[in-house]
Amino acid sequence: MIFRQFVDEDLGCASYLIGDAGEAVVVDPAFAIEQYLEAADQEGMRIVRVLETHTHADHLSGHGRFALEHGLPVAIHPLGNPEYPFEPLGDGMTLHAGPVVIEVVHTPGHRPEHCAFVVDAELVLTGDSLFVGNAARPDLAIEARQGATDLHHSLERLAMLSDATAVYPGHVAGSLCGIHMSEAHSSSIGLEKQTNHALHSNLNEFVEESASLTTPKPPTTERVVALNRGPWVGARPALTELAAPDGTLVLDVRPIDVFAAGHRPRAISVALDGGSFATRSAFVLDPAEPITVHAQSKADADEASRLLTAVGLFEQRGFLLGGGTETTLTLTARELELLDRDQQVLDVREHAEAPESGWPRIPYRLLRAAPPGELDRSRPVYSICASGARAMLATSLLARFGFDARAVVG
Repeated sequence: MIFRQFVDEDLGCASYLIGDAGEAVVVDPAFAIEQYLEAADQEGMRIVRVLETHTHADHLSGHGRFALEHGLPVAIHPLGNPEYPFEPLGDGMTLHAGPVVIEVVHTPGHRPEHCAFVVDAELVLTGDSLFVGNAARPDLAIEARQGATDLHHSLERLAMLSDATAVYPGHVAGSLCGIHMSEAHSSSIGLEKQTNHALHSNLNEFVEESASLTTPKPPTTERVVALNRGPWVGARPALTELAAPDGTLVLDVRPIDVFAAGHRPRAISVALDGGSFATRSAFVLDPAEPITVHAQSKADADEASRLLTAVGLFEQRGFLLGGGTETTLTLTARELELLDRDQQVLDVREHAEAPESGWPRIPYRLLRAAPPGELDRSRPVYSICASGARAMLATSLLARFGFDARAVVG
């Protein structure tokens, strides 16, 4: 059996290529389908079908591209209410990729249509149900308590598989589709039964904990679900280099020190190397808003474009290279400590992320909508987070409102 796992570390998403004897299926493909085609070609296999564990809420699926460009059928449980031609999956159904046997296990909770796939009775693709170290969140499609109840029953079903069954999830650490996930990309049913808190909780405990989840929902949930459920989405045009942004919003994806040294006026800093680039961009950009990507290289511009497209941000007009004329003052946390205590500091981390710091806290993702009323425009504002990337993002947003905004970056 040929088995390949593909992990998008920025989005925390995992997808799979499975097959034998020249035939393969792709499970939960990303929109960038070239990676699966290349891998299948290397293995001498032909991809014959796309399997979806569910309708994804955090990233754009590649099933439409496979259907449009390669004529492949797409299989999903009918409770997903897809608006495209599909093959219906059902609990207990058996599919094949050459001689490889794939059993469908209906595992609702994260979404009503969710299914897991048991492959040759050796491994299970759990999608957004059982993660390594935790379980999926149940509040993205239906009421959280009902979703949690269904998910608990689904986890019990998965726990009945052999302890030796390898577990390959649909998400790893970095995704907003769950919390406290391990950075490990795989596990086993036996190991999860020993270590995974979600498998140790009774129904009432699990529902109460899941219903009290405070992690923000993926910012593009409704849009991405609509795109993945609706008519197939085809390939997007490649970005071309521009001489000027032509009035569009500039999304500066360069490292934060490069941004600080010189950027375009009113640019928003979302560093490509700062982690969770796509999610952070989606939190601060309007999907209908035309943008120009400011990057260090064409390769970086292409990667930023791929990730923006993956979260449904299609209005990309092109990319810029080079520097800019505006600068941003930065300092380290130690340098901040040496200033007078009466400084205006804004903590831009999530409320549940860390203990209260004693400074006002407004998550960076809320700053685009309106200027914070509690901040004094006549005094500098120092934005701080855990590593500096979000602090610079917040600083760039505050600067657009006319604040003397400065970033704590080390």
